[in-house]
Amino acid sequence: MPERSKLIEFRGGALDDLRDFPISARREAGHQLDQVQQGHDPDDWKPMRTIGQGVREIRIRDEAGAFRVIYVTKFADTIYVLHCFQKKTQATSKPDLELATKRYRDLVKELSS
Repeated sequence: MPERSKLIEFRGGALDDLRDFPISARREAGHQLDQVQQGHDPDDWKPMRTIGQGVREIRIRDEAGAFRVIYVTKFADTIYVLHCFQKKTQATSKPDLELATKRYRDLVKELSS
């Protein structure tokens, strides 16, 4: 029997950022998040321990560039999407990391209160 599908909650402006992706990257992000909802790993991901425990980054390569979706699944039955952005350089930019880290800390604080 398939695992029950998890809910997805976008934190801050993450949904608006995802909607700004080109259509092909947006579709791929949706497909990858659907896989996560069904209990599977995305096709291309890496852990983002610098942001927080259990945080992962979906990596999307598209003709329009490189796109990232940072999320965490370790809390209850919800996938929390912390940040979505287009990568402009080889390393993830400090503002993108700081924003995802702040949203992670805020989420942990909110869930523990």
